[in-house]
Amino acid sequence: MSLNFPLLLVLAVAVCGALALIDLLVLAPRRRKAIQTYGQQVSEPDPAVLEQLNKEPALVEYGKSFFPVLAIVLILRSFLVEPFQIPSGSMKPTLEVGDFILVNKFAYGIRLPVIDLKVIPIGDPQRGDVMVFRYPSDPSVNYIKRVIGVPGDTIRYTSDKQLYVNGQRVSEELVGDEPGSLGSVKLFKEQLGKAEHLIREEMTRYRMEPDHEWKVPAGHYFMMGDNRDNSNDSRYWDDPSIPRDLLGMVPDRNIVGKAFAVWLSWPEPKLQSMPTLSRVGIIR
Repeated sequence: MSLNFPLLLVLAVAVCGALALIDLLVLAPRRRKAIQTYGQQVSEPDPAVLEQLNKEPALVEYGKSFFPVLAIVLILRSFLVEPFQIPSGSMKPTLEVGDFILVNKFAYGIRLPVIDLKVIPIGDPQRGDVMVFRYPSDPSVNYIKRVIGVPGDTIRYTSDKQLYVNGQRVSEELVGDEPGSLGSVKLFKEQLGKAEHLIREEMTRYRMEPDHEWKVPAGHYFMMGDNRDNSNDSRYWDDPSIPRDLLGMVPDRNIVGKAFAVWLSWPEPKLQSMPTLSRVGIIR
């Protein structure tokens, strides 16, 4: 069973907040009254007794201490910025395994935590955006890919690895061989919308039949990895529980946010390497 961290964080904030409120409304007045009664019974109050009478229960003390910290984390993580670590090479060369990234949570609208209900629309994903989303077949798993198709688009990907959007071939320019690949892997500069970025193609690898075409329905998005021959993305998803016309599409409700920066990189294996800032920068 996967750990639902957002739910646990909301519950922790609720419990700590409830403890702080109970102390404010019930327990603190009782302590003040006990101190007042004690002061009326003795001519010179004992400081040790006063300290004991004013002492908060341990559970309340911990709850009040953790509440502001957890509340700030909840607000930041739910509405502003959330950190993620890249677990696979599906976005190479843009993102490498071990990259730690920041995701803008409000770029595509303000959503309530846990239930992910959009309450304030702000913007929509654009072609070329690098987006984190929940995998349609298993929403407990987060994926990161590039937005290729937006609602209404027709996407075609051919056997010679050419990408077409609405009948127009997406511009790409050969940059050169990937270092160390001996020509078996080439890097191309691709222009998708306003985003100019590198993609990676393996010259001897083909994974699909020729000329597949998809129509992106309303409220959905078509996603692909920059590592075009090593990415489990909209081209290959297959789930019998999902209607055929929605297969491979990411619904708006599954959007997590827009990836915008790498803030640290820690290559695998971590026990044999050190964190580095060499890849810190804006994601394009």
